[in-house]
Amino acid sequence: MIINIKKLPKSEIEIEGELDADIFESYFNKALKKMGENVELDGFRKGKVPESVLVSHIPEIKILEEMAEMAISERYQKIIESEKIDAIGRPEINITKLARKNPLGFKIKTAIIPETKLPDYQKVAQKILAEIKAEEKDISVSDEEVEKTIMDIRKSRAPKKHITDVSKEEHVHSENCDHDHETQTSDIKNSPMSDVKEEELPAFNDEFVKALGPFENMEDFKKKLKENIKLEKENQLKEKTRLKIVEKIIEGSEIDIPEILVEIELDKILYKMESDIVQMGLKFEDYLKHLNKTKEDLRKEFRNDGEKKAKLALVLNKISEVEKIIADEKEVEKEVENILTHYKDADPARAKVYAQNVLTNEKVFTFLEKQ
Repeated sequence: MIINIKKLPKSEIEIEGELDADIFESYFNKALKKMGENVELDGFRKGKVPESVLVSHIPEIKILEEMAEMAISERYQKIIESEKIDAIGRPEINITKLARKNPLGFKIKTAIIPETKLPDYQKVAQKILAEIKAEEKDISVSDEEVEKTIMDIRKSRAPKKHITDVSKEEHVHSENCDHDHETQTSDIKNSPMSDVKEEELPAFNDEFVKALGPFENMEDFKKKLKENIKLEKENQLKEKTRLKIVEKIIEGSEIDIPEILVEIELDKILYKMESDIVQMGLKFEDYLKHLNKTKEDLRKEFRNDGEKKAKLALVLNKISEVEKIIADEKEVEKEVENILTHYKDADPARAKVYAQNVLTNEKVFTFLEKQ
């Protein structure tokens, strides 16, 4: 087999080649047999039609196409392995020469994992961490914050008619705003409910907090709530800092990102968005109508987000590779067990890949935070 590999823009390659006539011809009987499994002819049982009869009933071009598909699917993997090509996604195959007892000509276009050139990410992390102001590091929780959160909880337990009315109002409001996905969904979930009067709210007492969870009384609830708010502030600071670090690293990186990785990230964004909307008891189609947008409109809107997420994945992967950072196998097993407990239908192999990815990324972030 003769092949020629050509680099294309956006981390794609084109493999052009020819498979020897004798090798291609060897697929004739295999293809005929496979096609014959579904042929039904009078006087013969299904799948038992002799090859000599099949040849006269199946157009030659159909047999040649089946031969080509079988040959390429077998040979493509061998090409990828022998040429050490890090292919991603499904290849796009075009047959350029197709005839009996002749070489099979083909062109295969596929995306590859792009070369990722990073800036000095350790210095980037050091600079961002040094710039965090003292007031940003202050994660103390005031009594006012606790009281405000309690009021929000009481409002969320208000009579349903208020929730419905305000949710509708927020939903209509989101039609006229160019929110991103997180803002759009949080508009509905976190309705301010400003029209609910104090006397209509449930009383804040021991009975109320015990109904919320394992709390002894109001004081116990307030104490745990304060701890929770503090933890949330710590997480927000951590996420904000991590975001600044990776955005700066991405900004200084050179990545010729393939389209397929952007599309995969867009699929994830839209899937999460749809799941969030459905969990709120709304139909995604109705939600799109309210926004006066289609799924394709959203894909265009979130394209930059998709590119950022794809670049982030490649950057984190590259740092883990350079620094030889890998997830602890026992932690991976524990996480897989956790996933399979909560999602009974999850594929164990995919769950493992997901767990390895998440835990490795966490270790990369921890490494950057220690600079």
